[in-house]
Amino acid sequence: MAFLGAQASDTVPQDQGAGAPFASLCPSILLQEGEEEEEEQAETYLCVLWHSGCLGIVYYDSADSTIYFLPDTPDCDNLKLLQRVVDEINPRSIITSAKQDENMARFLRNLGSPEHKELGTPETVLLPHVDFGLEISKQRILSGNFSFMPESLTSTEKILFLSSIIPFDCPLMVQALGGLLKFLNRRRISVELEDGSVNVPILGFKKFVLTDLVSIDQDTYSVLQIFKSETHPSVYKVASGLKEGLSLFGILNRCRSKWGEKLLRLWLMRPTQDVEELNSRLDVIQFFLLPQNQEMALTLHGLLSHIKNVPTVCSALGLRDTCRSLPRSIQLFQDITQEFSDDLHHIACLINKVVDFECSTAENRFTIRPNVDPDIDEKKRKLMGLPSFLTEVARKELETLDSRIPSCCVLYIPLIGFLLSIPRLPFMVDPSDFEIVGLDFMFLSEEKLHYRSTRTKELDSILGDLHCEIRDGETLLMHQLQCQVLSRGAVLNRVIELASRLDVLLALAGAARDYGYSRPQYSPKILGVRIQDGRHPLMELCSRTFVPNSAESGGDRGRIKVITGPNSSGKSIYLKQIGLITFMALVGSFVPAGKTVVGAVDAIFTRIRSCESISLGLSTFMIDLNQVAKAVNNATEKSLVLIDEFGKGTNTVDGLALLASVLRHWVSLGPSCPQIFVATNFLSLIQLQLLPPGPLVEYLTMETCEDGNDLIFFYQVREGVANASHASHTAAQAGLPAKLITRGLEVSELIRKGKPIKPDKGLLKENQMENCQALVDKFLKLDLEDPELDLSIFMSQQVLPTASSIL
Repeated sequence: MAFLGAQASDTVPQDQGAGAPFASLCPSILLQEGEEEEEEQAETYLCVLWHSGCLGIVYYDSADSTIYFLPDTPDCDNLKLLQRVVDEINPRSIITSAKQDENMARFLRNLGSPEHKELGTPETVLLPHVDFGLEISKQRILSGNFSFMPESLTSTEKILFLSSIIPFDCPLMVQALGGLLKFLNRRRISVELEDGSVNVPILGFKKFVLTDLVSIDQDTYSVLQIFKSETHPSVYKVASGLKEGLSLFGILNRCRSKWGEKLLRLWLMRPTQDVEELNSRLDVIQFFLLPQNQEMALTLHGLLSHIKNVPTVCSALGLRDTCRSLPRSIQLFQDITQEFSDDLHHIACLINKVVDFECSTAENRFTIRPNVDPDIDEKKRKLMGLPSFLTEVARKELETLDSRIPSCCVLYIPLIGFLLSIPRLPFMVDPSDFEIVGLDFMFLSEEKLHYRSTRTKELDSILGDLHCEIRDGETLLMHQLQCQVLSRGAVLNRVIELASRLDVLLALAGAARDYGYSRPQYSPKILGVRIQDGRHPLMELCSRTFVPNSAESGGDRGRIKVITGPNSSGKSIYLKQIGLITFMALVGSFVPAGKTVVGAVDAIFTRIRSCESISLGLSTFMIDLNQVAKAVNNATEKSLVLIDEFGKGTNTVDGLALLASVLRHWVSLGPSCPQIFVATNFLSLIQLQLLPPGPLVEYLTMETCEDGNDLIFFYQVREGVANASHASHTAAQAGLPAKLITRGLEVSELIRKGKPIKPDKGLLKENQMENCQALVDKFLKLDLEDPELDLSIFMSQQVLPTASSIL
């Protein structure tokens, strides 16, 4: 199955025939029956960067002269996702940095293995790491002469244009794109025989996603609070890094192992449309939510808490034994029972038999248990008996020394050997005074003189360097043990994979039980979502009461929901609630709703909150436009689009016009219109009938009630349109002075009626008119024909003070 699906182009329409094809290293070219000439096959050039568990991937397709990019995506250490990309696009060349870790190096080596040679081994191109610098890559992109860009753009306009197409907030992808552009220009792909002034044809940039994954950008992750890192509040723990704040990951993460926590984060970064996979996750969660299985869940969770490193891998055997009593109808239990084989028991026993973990921790090095190696045991016994033996040797040495030397001792120093140590005497001033007949002076340290004697030399020859010999022997055994373990490495990897999956599903089951979540249903044949009595998973934890709301989209009616209502009435929470419930369902989690049915969803787009961009110098409104542009250019009928207060960052009329034009564009798509929820305070959008009538648009409002001068919020969504924004009530709640609120209402009413706005007499000072009249009288008394009259003095002494008092 093809898993790469290019979404609608972010650029102008392209000429599909542009770009000269190559002679291919890909699969052999097929001939149509009766054809005499072979058709040349298009080629792809893949550039990839791997850093800190994330991939940045871009590739150039010579068939349509287009660059496809994948926003920064997490991958596991064996780079399974990258392997899927390589298998699908079958690149002629793979371009990456010469500075790479072992995981990427191993992946590139494996591409030459027999199972990959059938498709042809791609060429590996290593560029200097400096060619992938972030700032260099940005400049390379922004300075590119792309044929699809208008020629009249200024530098600033070019930045704005490209930032609406390319996600510059994905640093690995940007660096990979910079490296790919460097490679294309160096190899002159598709223009090898052309003049040097002819550029490599690039007719557009397109985003591609894995077909079974749901496309979600970083802005959406941020605004929905999927993850939220915060600095630790304790000044003593700031250096330890960031901690997880109030986020979806934070409330779901009850994992007992580091591998489970890592897998949960990976699942949240890769919401999927694979209904079979989603239901397999939900089956396990539902099993552990049954009252009779709660004790079993606690037992398994306890075993998982011990699977932190290799020495406690025996706990995995406990998982296997426990899962043997669980129903085989659930695939995960069957896999654990079958694949936690006796090899795992053999590894655990071997490690526990060889490694002395307590001593290894104390000495901060690898040490073995007794009775593993007789030779090492004998050397350790000699080493342990040395103190008393060396005391006896020192006593004999003292009998042969000068009587002025009061004491001595024999020391063993690793890598040096046995030495005789005596205290420095008062007459030992110069180095020549250190010489003692029969002894070889070695060094002076802490007022102690160290010598080699005949006896210490004998000890060196008889006992040798015990410390080094013991460590060398233990290091050799450690290497042999590693080889034994790695020979069964596949079993360990599978154990970690299944144990972490069980850990995540137990965590999700615990969250579902504590927060009252329900199992979602999937219906890929329909579009949109159906949510009954939905709740915001984070907001309900922060408020004493939370009012559930339902939502429905899809079909031929109500694809566009326009939501109006006063400020603080819950519009933004409602939008985020829809996005979070849909997201959780696409992760395979139970959701905070009475009932949820999720249709086909391929992407979630949001314009809810602006994230500042200092590096590109974009204004807040420009960022808003970029977010909406992503939705307009890429959303399909399967996409969920959430827009909150778009257009408020500019002139009211312009903002309203932009919002109306975007919505009219989607209305014009008819059956291809995405599933859209729009919250706005632009009541003129409805009052002026800026949207065409029809079944695609429905109007919702947040229910409120006026009680005298108070406005009561019910936080309940119903059909209809708000009659006012009630901004004055919100201003009063914010503590704005009453007289300013009253004046604001008066001005608003005058604007609404089209009447002129006059100054408020109540705000004028009582003696203002008298001051103005006095100033006029003084001016009329001036003799303007007087040559000594200086009007500047009159202005500074009379007019300006009066004007200041008026203002």
